[in-house]
Amino acid sequence: MSETRAKVRPPALDPHGVALRPAAYPPPFDAAIKGREKHPLGDALGLKNYGVNLVRLKPGARSALRHWHTLQDEFIWVVEGDLVLVTNAGEQVLPPGTAAGFPAGKEDGHYLVNRTQRDALYLEVGDRTPGDLPKYPDDDFAAAYVEDGKRIFVRKDGSRF
Repeated sequence: MSETRAKVRPPALDPHGVALRPAAYPPPFDAAIKGREKHPLGDALGLKNYGVNLVRLKPGARSALRHWHTLQDEFIWVVEGDLVLVTNAGEQVLPPGTAAGFPAGKEDGHYLVNRTQRDALYLEVGDRTPGDLPKYPDDDFAAAYVEDGKRIFVRKDGSRF
């Protein structure tokens, strides 16, 4: 991407001008995503039906804990750098210009990791189906909802961190 940023006005925006979304995992799980920077573009543009995030992974950083979604489709497209996609089937390198999709309800846990010495950038798109709860097969970690509809994280037995 060019270091020179075009000046744009709504409904356009400069993705790098969108404030970063803070990491959501509680300790010690937050260490897995140290070096992940997520710009919530869909939120900044007022999109309601699906989310769009521009995500930078620093060298050694992961996108998430290995997970799959119960109700939400997820799509990623690699913009810059090489990323390793880890799924139930193993690992594969995704160079710039490649994409991957994860259909809702398919129990194929996945995450991306940057094993290079350069930053990598990808676009992440997911629908906003109410009631979606990601599943984390490798960790004593689960997503749950509280009364106000916000997602919280708990242990698999339901106890809070």
